[in-house]
Amino acid sequence: MSVLTIVQAINKALTEEMGKDDSIVLLGEDIGVNGGVFRATEGLYQSFGPNRVIDTPLAESGIIGVAMGMSLYGLKPVAEIQFLDFIYPAFDLIVNELAKFRYRTGGQYPTHIVIRAPCGGGIKGGMYHSQSSESYFIHTAGLKVVMPSNPYDAKGLLVASIRDADPVIFLEPKRLYRSVKGEVPEGSYTVPIGNASVVAKGEDVSVFTYGAMVHVALEAAKKADEKGISVEVIDLRTLSPLDFEAIVDSVRKTGRAVVVHEAPRTLGFGAEISALISEKAFLHLEAPVTRVTGYDTPFHYSLEEVYLPSVGKVLNAIEKTAGF
Repeated sequence: MSVLTIVQAINKALTEEMGKDDSIVLLGEDIGVNGGVFRATEGLYQSFGPNRVIDTPLAESGIIGVAMGMSLYGLKPVAEIQFLDFIYPAFDLIVNELAKFRYRTGGQYPTHIVIRAPCGGGIKGGMYHSQSSESYFIHTAGLKVVMPSNPYDAKGLLVASIRDADPVIFLEPKRLYRSVKGEVPEGSYTVPIGNASVVAKGEDVSVFTYGAMVHVALEAAKKADEKGISVEVIDLRTLSPLDFEAIVDSVRKTGRAVVVHEAPRTLGFGAEISALISEKAFLHLEAPVTRVTGYDTPFHYSLEEVYLPSVGKVLNAIEKTAGF
């Protein structure tokens, strides 16, 4: 076991998989010589050369278009979008073409593409470097959407994503890149796509969250425990496909649910989770489902801490739900 940060775990996953499979290629802006803006691909250009670690122009539609062509000819590209906020020039290609290739060909053309993108706030990036737009891709049939919250999951989920025959949007909470460390096994392993994780067991309130908000929820759960409220925290890990059984099982146990994400509230993923709970576990609910989310505004630079869900906001929601 090694103790790694999330960015180190991602680098390890890429290094080990590329060493085993010559069909895996990386492409993106500044990922080669410079090792990426967050250094997630540091050293890979030197290890595997310019034919497998490709510095591209600043053109997201070109990055994804080339990756799609590579995939259709048998390669397994891992494309990096420097920030999730920059993905929109390639949006049509992703949701209107890439997501449909395997379906429209009856499985004859698997699309082994992983699109990596740092996401979310917490680093004073302002409105063009802090967005959480995962719902656009969760809404699109044919795409898998993954967001790890710790180094172990980051490595295992990335390996699973690279080996998957469907295109995967692999979202990396940038505020966690170096702020979270954990034990990571040497060698390849996978964390199954589609399985949530119970990161804290509890009896009174269930909190469902993902990405950077997992750590906010865990801190709020500790404070709630000091006040006599037992909180179960579920890290969804995979947003599409969603582990709805884990959600329903937890709500059936606690009877109360809080959903936390930093994306805007309206049509954020919390709305889907709330609807799912209403459909599948309504008779077990002892209180309305509560959401703690970002606001329906552009992400603010100077008011970043106001915009983001905080430990205090989550704790308040837990107490309100428990006392209903």
